[in-house]
Amino acid sequence: MEAIVVKELSVGYDERVVIEKLGLSILKGKINVIIGANGCGKSTLLKSIARVIKPQSGAVYINGKDITKQKEKAMAKQIAFLPQEPICPVGLTVRELVAYGRFPYQKSFGGLSKHDKEMIDWAIEETELQEFAHRKLDTLSQGQRQRVWIAMTIAQETDIIMLDEPTTYLDLSYQQEILQLLSKLNQTAGFTVVMVLHELNNACKYGDNIIGLKNGKLICEGSPCEAITKENLSELYGIDATLQISENKQYPICLDYEVTKKVALVG
Repeated sequence: MEAIVVKELSVGYDERVVIEKLGLSILKGKINVIIGANGCGKSTLLKSIARVIKPQSGAVYINGKDITKQKEKAMAKQIAFLPQEPICPVGLTVRELVAYGRFPYQKSFGGLSKHDKEMIDWAIEETELQEFAHRKLDTLSQGQRQRVWIAMTIAQETDIIMLDEPTTYLDLSYQQEILQLLSKLNQTAGFTVVMVLHELNNACKYGDNIIGLKNGKLICEGSPCEAITKENLSELYGIDATLQISENKQYPICLDYEVTKKVALVG
């Protein structure tokens, strides 16, 4: 079952086309990972779905409804989007930033409701940030701060969360922490997760549905074993990859690769 359906989507900046007549599905209740070379349209796709940028043509449906026919707050109650480099107001505590996730439910007058506070507490607990709740965000490590942003995202109480490169700038251990957290949220809370990842083996290990883009067009879509093949990696990245199936037989692992051709970028 699809949580999001993209049909004939074309997106561009000025005269440069980034995505051209793209069609794909985001599976409900699964971890959907978008991969591809730099400049292939991954972030642009997320921003188009989240209605951050306006497409030139085509349509995006969330839970069967056209996003252009929905009000902003209605959208914000269905889908939460965490950009690659979110900007935080200076001086906020962890709890204060997580509370920003409740904005779609706020009325013109009045503070946080009982349910708002319960959702903030739940998000902090799910991301294991209880001991940091009253700390200033700028006193935390980069990995801890990323957990706070994810807490804010899930406090928004949506079925779908989208994250643009959530492991960027994190070391190996923090990358695994964040991806394990997202996997837990998917499995225990039922979130549909859509994220852009650069690290191929992480995409294979944690993704249920892999979406491979090149120059704004769909190259592959399916389970890790279906999507991550030598042929598809050659098309996506211009590499000759050595692949091995994981010990649990669930996903391929890229052991090594050689660059065979340069992937041309859009524009």
